[in-house]
Amino acid sequence: MKNFHTANPEMETAIDRSIPDFPAAQLSDEDKYFKHHKPPSYLPEIESEVKDFIEYHKSTSHKNIVLVTSGGTTVPLENNTVRFIDNFSAGTRGATSAEYFLENGYAVIFLHREFSLLPYSRHYSHTTNCFLDYMTEVNDKVEINPTFADEMLIVLRKYKQAKESNSLLLIPFTTVNQYLYTLRVISELLQLVGKKALFYLAAAVSDFFLPQSRMPTHKIQSQESGGKLEVNLDQVPKFLSRLVDNWAPSALIVSFKLETDRSILIKKAKTALERYQHQLVIGNLLQTRKKEVVFVRPQKDDDEQWIRLNDDQISSNVEIESLIIPQVIKVHEDWINGDN
Repeated sequence: MKNFHTANPEMETAIDRSIPDFPAAQLSDEDKYFKHHKPPSYLPEIESEVKDFIEYHKSTSHKNIVLVTSGGTTVPLENNTVRFIDNFSAGTRGATSAEYFLENGYAVIFLHREFSLLPYSRHYSHTTNCFLDYMTEVNDKVEINPTFADEMLIVLRKYKQAKESNSLLLIPFTTVNQYLYTLRVISELLQLVGKKALFYLAAAVSDFFLPQSRMPTHKIQSQESGGKLEVNLDQVPKFLSRLVDNWAPSALIVSFKLETDRSILIKKAKTALERYQHQLVIGNLLQTRKKEVVFVRPQKDDDEQWIRLNDDQISSNVEIESLIIPQVIKVHEDWINGDN
């Protein structure tokens, strides 16, 4: 796959001041957004690679395909971007979940924040050890440190299996605009496999953004701001309803709800299900997200299913995604078989 670098501003957009303000037109928020924000210049190449990947698994491997979104989106404050708004997401849940989907026989399209955690390399790229600690020198040659060799061999074999079976496609984004355009393209292409498509929307998508029409071309000058910076942001349209109704109506769609207040978590998850009419919300609390989650489903007797690590699992460093993904796959199997 060609390497796309999404963190740099598009030069054409950076000098374009012809983008109009939003008119008072009778368009949906989603239509209005796409009408007044330009797609990334590399989007046709992404579309071609995703289409080839889907066609391969539709006709050759016959695997189910999951789109895993991962990491946080940025909100640029200038067209030639120096400053931007970000969030804390490193993509841990998405990258970890992608591995367990691969181990359970899925093909994975991994739509991720550029330079966030990736499947398999995550074990070594974001640790307290320097990557060089995993190596040692023997007779003027670099070798794997024996302390880590067995563990690294397991990870390497899993990575090679995913790569050799063409089961993992990495697609990057940086800004919320790049994310939304890429999500739409991939979603529409996944209609080719119907119910065999699964959406696992773990990315932390910005709630607010600065429209291109109000963005300064160049870096905001601190001496011209009067000692403070005031930014008037618009709300990012809620694209989940468009995804459910139009972009991929046959797919199973799983979204996440992150809260800090346990008392409102279930209510928020159920509200999301009612509003967007999708199939599953995975609720989690910021404080305990690595130890427990809750599955919330519409019109089910067991519409609240908690998944928790026990003390032994926690002490053994079991990843909660190893419990989450088999349960998500079961829901997907029921969806494919019509038992929903």
